[in-house]
Parts: sequence; C-alpha cells; structure tokens
Amino acid sequence: MAIRKKIDANKLNLKDQVVAINRVTKVVKGGKNMSFAALVVIGDPEQGIVGYGSGKAKEVPQAIRKGIEAAKKNLHKVNLTETSIPHQVLGRYGSGHVLLKPAPEGTGVIAGGAVRAVMTSAGVQNVLTKSLGTANPHNVIKATFDALIQLRDKAAVAALRGKDVHEL
Repeated sequence: MAIRKKIDANKLNLKDQVVAINRVTKVVKGGKNMSFAALVVIGDPEQGIVGYGSGKAKEVPQAIRKGIEAAKKNLHKVNLTETSIPHQVLGRYGSGHVLLKPAPEGTGVIAGGAVRAVMTSAGVQNVLTKSLGTANPHNVIKATFDALIQLRDKAAVAALRGKDVHEL
C-alpha cells in the first residue's frame, strides 16, 4: 500500500453535497434524545479530488457542517482520463459493491444517488455505474471510494510492468 499524501483542503475550491440525512434517536432514562446524522460528499471537480464525511448534531445545519469538516480530513486524489475513468473497476465495502465503467464522450453520469454525488464531486463527466448489494448510502459511498482508489493511470501501470507508456 502506497503512503497517501495529505491534501490541503484550504487551497481547493471544494463543493459540498449532502447525500443523506438521518434522524436518530437515543433512548435514555428520561425519554428520547433526538439528533440528526448527515452524510456529506465534498470535492473539487477541476482537480479530481473528492472526500466524504459523516456528522451528527442536534440540528441539521450543524450536522452538515460537522460532516463537511470530517470530509475535509478524508480527501483522495482520483486518477481520471479527460472526462471519464481509465478502466473498469469493482469497489467493495461490506455488502455494498459498486461497478464503475468508462463511458464515451457525451454519455453523462449514469449513476444512482450516492454514487452520482461522488462521481460529480470528483469531476467525472462520463461514466456508467451499477450499485450491487446494499442500498445503504454509507456502504455505497465507501464502496465507491474503494473503486476510485483502485484506479491506475497508464504511467503507473507501465512502471509496474517495466515498460514504456507507448508500449501499452
């Protein structure tokens, strides 16, 4: 596993997108404590950088703010071609499986809710996706990130094989 370089969130033009808001209740002796959990995806489409985070608070705006702060600590650089992904990949997390396929120019982002949020935030313009297994947005997003981290560019593959980029 390669060592990941920390990405400075302050230098990026990050756009946030709320994927899911869940009302959660904790039952205590005095009654029920209500709070909100927010799942947020942030990204810079120009740079191909994307991250996700979860926040929990008594009110929705505070939960979203906490989710954004958590997402800024969890940013990843994605290897992309001009407008799509370099190759097909399958990401897994728990029972969530996400299949990502490169698509030709003009296709658009063919994806469901959670996967679409990640793809648009990462700056992918043409991709075909299929979410297999669970529909839980937390697991679907983590499976999507697993798939995006597996993406390799031509230079890295050529270096692994000990060949020149033009030989591939």
